[in-house]
Amino acid sequence: MGWNKDTDFKVIFTEKAEKQAQQILDYIAYELENMQAALSVEQDMKDTAARLSYMAGSLKLCDDADLRALGYRTIHFRRHRYFMLYEVIDDCAYVLGIYHALQDYENILR
Repeated sequence: MGWNKDTDFKVIFTEKAEKQAQQILDYIAYELENMQAALSVEQDMKDTAARLSYMAGSLKLCDDADLRALGYRTIHFRRHRYFMLYEVIDDCAYVLGIYHALQDYENILR
Protein backbone atom coordinates (compact mmCIF):
# COMPACT_ATOMS: atom_id res chain seq x y z
CA MET A 1 0.00 0.00 0.00
CA GLY A 2 2.88 2.39 0.71
CA TRP A 3 5.02 4.21 -1.77
CA ASN A 4 8.13 2.41 -0.64
CA LYS A 5 7.76 -1.14 0.62
CA ASP A 6 10.94 -0.70 2.67
CA THR A 7 9.15 1.76 4.95
CA ASP A 8 5.89 -0.11 5.51
CA PHE A 9 4.98 -0.91 9.10
CA LYS A 10 3.20 -3.87 10.59
CA VAL A 11 0.27 -2.51 12.61
CA ILE A 12 -0.26 -4.36 15.89
CA PHE A 13 -3.17 -3.59 18.20
CA THR A 14 -2.46 -4.12 21.87
CA GLU A 15 -5.07 -5.97 23.90
CA LYS A 16 -6.12 -2.66 25.43
CA ALA A 17 -6.62 -1.04 22.00
CA GLU A 18 -8.63 -4.02 20.74
CA LYS A 19 -10.84 -3.81 23.82
CA GLN A 20 -11.33 -0.06 23.38
CA ALA A 21 -12.25 -0.54 19.72
CA GLN A 22 -14.88 -3.11 20.64
CA GLN A 23 -16.25 -0.91 23.43
CA ILE A 24 -16.60 2.05 21.05
CA LEU A 25 -18.39 -0.02 18.43
CA ASP A 26 -20.64 -1.71 21.00
CA TYR A 27 -21.57 1.63 22.53
CA ILE A 28 -22.58 3.10 19.17
CA ALA A 29 -24.40 -0.03 17.99
CA TYR A 30 -26.20 -1.05 21.17
CA GLU A 31 -26.36 1.92 23.54
CA LEU A 32 -27.02 4.51 20.85
CA GLU A 33 -28.83 1.90 18.74
CA ASN A 34 -27.17 3.06 15.55
CA MET A 35 -25.75 0.08 13.69
CA GLN A 36 -25.05 2.13 10.54
CA ALA A 37 -22.91 4.57 12.51
CA ALA A 38 -21.06 1.69 14.18
CA LEU A 39 -20.30 0.17 10.78
CA SER A 40 -19.08 3.55 9.53
CA VAL A 41 -16.77 4.02 12.52
CA GLU A 42 -15.50 0.46 12.12
CA GLN A 43 -14.63 1.09 8.47
CA ASP A 44 -12.91 4.36 9.38
CA MET A 45 -10.96 2.46 12.05
CA LYS A 46 -9.81 -0.08 9.46
CA ASP A 47 -8.91 2.66 6.99
CA THR A 48 -6.90 4.46 9.68
CA ALA A 49 -4.97 1.28 10.50
CA ALA A 50 -4.24 0.84 6.79
CA ARG A 51 -2.91 4.42 6.56
CA LEU A 52 -0.83 3.82 9.67
CA SER A 53 0.88 0.92 7.91
CA TYR A 54 2.68 3.33 5.61
CA MET A 55 2.59 6.62 7.57
CA ALA A 56 3.56 5.55 11.10
CA GLY A 57 7.11 6.90 11.03
CA SER A 58 6.23 10.21 9.42
CA LEU A 59 3.61 11.52 11.84
CA LYS A 60 4.72 13.91 14.59
CA LEU A 61 5.22 12.96 18.19
CA CYS A 62 2.53 13.92 20.74
CA ASP A 63 2.46 17.53 21.97
CA ASP A 64 2.37 16.40 25.61
CA ALA A 65 5.97 16.32 26.88
CA ASP A 66 5.56 13.08 28.86
CA LEU A 67 3.97 11.23 25.94
CA ARG A 68 6.50 12.67 23.50
CA ALA A 69 9.32 11.42 25.74
CA LEU A 70 7.81 7.92 25.46
CA GLY A 71 7.81 8.23 21.65
CA TYR A 72 4.00 8.22 21.37
CA ARG A 73 2.24 9.56 18.29
CA THR A 74 -1.36 9.89 17.12
CA ILE A 75 -3.21 9.33 13.88
CA HIS A 76 -6.71 10.72 13.49
CA PHE A 77 -9.61 9.01 11.78
CA ARG A 78 -10.63 10.78 8.58
CA ARG A 79 -14.39 10.77 9.03
CA HIS A 80 -14.96 10.51 12.78
CA ARG A 81 -13.61 12.25 15.89
CA TYR A 82 -11.44 9.39 17.07
CA PHE A 83 -7.71 8.78 16.96
CA MET A 84 -5.22 6.03 17.65
CA LEU A 85 -2.33 6.50 20.04
CA TYR A 86 0.67 4.46 18.91
CA GLU A 87 4.40 3.98 19.12
CA VAL A 88 6.88 2.83 16.51
CA ILE A 89 9.36 0.10 17.38
CA ASP A 90 11.51 -1.06 14.49
CA ASP A 91 9.11 -1.86 11.63
CA CYS A 92 6.01 -2.16 13.84
CA ALA A 93 3.40 0.42 14.81
CA TYR A 94 1.87 -0.63 18.11
CA VAL A 95 -1.59 0.86 18.63
CA LEU A 96 -1.76 1.53 22.36
CA GLY A 97 -5.25 2.97 22.54
CA ILE A 98 -8.19 4.46 20.67
CA TYR A 99 -9.74 7.64 22.01
CA HIS A 100 -12.43 10.16 21.16
CA ALA A 101 -11.06 13.59 20.29
CA LEU A 102 -12.84 15.12 23.31
CA GLN A 103 -11.28 12.71 25.81
CA ASP A 104 -8.51 13.96 28.07
CA TYR A 105 -6.31 11.02 27.08
CA GLU A 106 -3.10 12.60 28.38
CA ASN A 107 -4.38 12.47 31.96
CA ILE A 108 -5.93 9.02 31.44
CA LEU A 109 -2.46 7.71 30.61
CA ARG A 110 -0.72 9.24 33.64
